[in-house]
Parts: sequence; C-alpha cells; structure tokens
Amino acid sequence: MEESPEPIEPTNLRFLRLLVTGLTVVMMVGLVTVVALIVMRFRDDGPILPENLTLDGGAEAQAVTMGDGWVAIVTTDNRILIHDRITGALRQEIALSAGGFGASVGED
Repeated sequence: MEESPEPIEPTNLRFLRLLVTGLTVVMMVGLVTVVALIVMRFRDDGPILPENLTLDGGAEAQAVTMGDGWVAIVTTDNRILIHDRITGALRQEIALSAGGFGASVGED
C-alpha cells in the first residue's frame, strides 16, 4: 500500500503556532514573576512599633496612624495621642471637641 505524503503546513499556520507558543511562554514567565513579587511582599515584617506603647487611663484605641518617627492613636474618648515611634514616649495629646464633621480641634 502506498503511503500518502504529509500535508504541507501553510506558512500562516506555522507563524500562528509560533505566536501562540511565544504568548504561552510570556504568560508563564509573567505569572511566575507576579507570584514571586507577592511572596516577597508578604514576607515583609511591616511597620516597627515600640514594645512599650501603652495607653493611659484605660483609653481604648479606635485608630492608629504612623508617620516618620511618630505614631498617632485616636482613642474612643475623642483624643489623639502622638507617641514617639522608637521610644513610645507621649509627645503630644490633642483633645477633639464633641461635634459633627468639621468640628474645631483644641490642643492641650
């Protein structure tokens, strides 16, 4: 029995196959890069807080904000306590007046 010859692949089909293979390789490299970046980001320890940061008078923290060298703690009794980020010492206390949005702020 006579074997039929292999069909000749059109040039356009060969080019399309190379494009799909290249796209697959680029997508796999991109996926590995994204996963590696996420793993490296979550391995970060996060911000450094002082060990001896305590709130006086039984105050409860409502929110915490950190800046360069300071930590601001908003308490449930309408005060903002600004502590040193390294030592934890109280730098400043700001009393918020009771009122709605845009109420005036008074400093102690």
